[in-house]
Parts: sequence; structure tokens; C-alpha cells
Amino acid sequence: MGLASIFISSLLLTNIIAAKYFTFLGLTLSCGTLVYPISFIITDIVSEIYGIQRARLLVWIGFLVSVLATGVVWISHQLPTAANSPVDATSFGQVFGLMPGLVLGSMIAYLIGQLIDVHVFEYIRKLTNNKHLWMRNTFSTLIGQLLDSVIVVTIAWIIYPLVSGNVTAQPISWQVWKEIVVGQYLFKVLLAVLDTPLVYASIYWVQRWMGLQDK
Repeated sequence: MGLASIFISSLLLTNIIAAKYFTFLGLTLSCGTLVYPISFIITDIVSEIYGIQRARLLVWIGFLVSVLATGVVWISHQLPTAANSPVDATSFGQVFGLMPGLVLGSMIAYLIGQLIDVHVFEYIRKLTNNKHLWMRNTFSTLIGQLLDSVIVVTIAWIIYPLVSGNVTAQPISWQVWKEIVVGQYLFKVLLAVLDTPLVYASIYWVQRWMGLQDK
């Protein structure tokens, strides 16, 4: 439950803060990249300890939670704004108006990226006879994150603004698209390399807590 809670929190935070960009070492990044890679770490930990079936279940639970959150945000956006509301309709639309597009892109990219990550992780585990955790953690994450980055940026920032009818949402240029995709992926590659010790430590701690490791 603790791992699932962290997983779902990272998904929701990703969708909420993804609309803001920042620069890091010359790369254009969405703030969502700060938390979204955590979800890949969690699925790898769950795959390693509980198996591929539990990892798939976690992915689908995250999908359903994202659908619920998107529905609530969409309903809130459609409701008439009270005259004394501290947040006016325009400001709300600028912050949350893109969220359905972000979540739509995220959900499609999320399902493809996470399920690919889970299956690549399991494939490498079998290929290496359950050895070299660093290899399956790194390569499964790199493949899943590449697919995720391309799909989510394309849907959220180009396709959705064109079809949403939201006047505050405008599609980004392909040059900006390239900068965001490349920037996000390079940043995720860096995190994928750095998170391996964390994955090892987390798996050891959880297995020890469950009594699967000698104390």
C-alpha cells in the first residue's frame, strides 16, 4: 500500500504541475519530470518483489485514478464561476484548462510506457536468470520513458490544444516539441542511471521488512 500510494501521488502531481516549464543545463523541461520518473521506480520495485501481475495491477489502478481526477477537474472547469470566487474562470482555465489534454496524453503514454517497462523488466529478468537488477531497471526504464516522452508531449501540447476549443490553449511549435522531448528524455536518462542504488536499497529494505531477507 505504501508503494502504491507513492506511485499514485507521483502520477497526480505530474498532471497538476506539468504545465510549467523550467530550464536545467540548457534543457527545456516540464515540472512533471521532477516526479513522474518515481512511478517507473515503483513499478520496477513492485515487479522485482511481487511479480509482473501486481505491477500490471498497479499500472491499471493508476490509470483509473487519473481518469477520476481528470473528470473532477473537467467538471470543475465547466461550473459557473461565482462573482466572489478568489480564482476567476480565466486563471483557472490557464492553470487547469490544459489538464485534460495533459492527462489524456499522459494516460495513453503512461499505459504504453509503463506496460512496456514492466514487460521489458520481466523479459530481462528471465534472460539474465534473475541477475543484474541494474540492467533490467535501467533498460526497461529507458525504453518506457522514451515512448512516454514522445507520446505525452505530442498529444498534450500539439493535438489537444487544436481540438479542445479552449482559447487559452495554443499548440507549441515543432521546434519547442523537439526541445521538450529531447530535454525530458535526457533528464529521465540521468535519473534512470542515478536511481539504481535507490532501487537496490528499496528492494532490500522491503524484502527485509517482509522477512524475505536475513536481518
